[in-house]
Amino acid sequence: MPRLVIATAPVTVHESLLHRFEPPSIPSRLLEFMSKPWVDKAIAVAVSFPAFWVAYGCYQAGLMDLPRALFFAQASLFVLTMLIRRNPVRISANPWFWLVASINSYYNLLTAGLLRGGMRVAPAPFINSLAILGIWIAIVARLSLGRNIGLVPAQREIVTGGMYRYVRHPIYSSYFIAAIGWGLSCWSFTNALVIGIGCAMFVIKTLMEESFLSTDPAYAAYMKKVRWRWFPGLA
Repeated sequence: MPRLVIATAPVTVHESLLHRFEPPSIPSRLLEFMSKPWVDKAIAVAVSFPAFWVAYGCYQAGLMDLPRALFFAQASLFVLTMLIRRNPVRISANPWFWLVASINSYYNLLTAGLLRGGMRVAPAPFINSLAILGIWIAIVARLSLGRNIGLVPAQREIVTGGMYRYVRHPIYSSYFIAAIGWGLSCWSFTNALVIGIGCAMFVIKTLMEESFLSTDPAYAAYMKKVRWRWFPGLA
């Protein structure tokens, strides 16, 4: 098994701001302990529990429409791949990265349960088509990523095939598409705010991940080859 590398190199995205508020690094012994296979799997089980809890709550409240059902189906695939994922060979010691990744992951899982009320502002077939497109992209992307999935910025194997031939963060692309469907299915100011915060968190997480991974020459070369982060020709 490859030896874990604790990455403490300075980041490149918004470097001046991050250095101004740079916190102490997470102790290497703690990171090495958390990277042990049994600890890693236990963490995966713990972080996946809220998804099942919220899914059950939505079902009990009669809120399990097609977009939410597909979202939770994709979340189940996330849990499965988390349980069989590879151990990292390099992991960020920046606690800001860990904090953002943790909030982002839970917020992603809880969004479908946080949305309440609102007004449908588009035809149901169109909304459901967005949900189906989003879940299809998410499933194909997760299968492309395979056992290299993670929550915090960490390097396993660099994936360049499947969906990753076209964009660098296809799983996040699927969330943005699903978010549009959610917003159209239950439009209100509060729901738009909930969805908007989730999208902003994925943008921040993207920048943090790339600032960490780009210190590897292989990933830097991949970024030059695949220019688009989320949508080919757009962003």
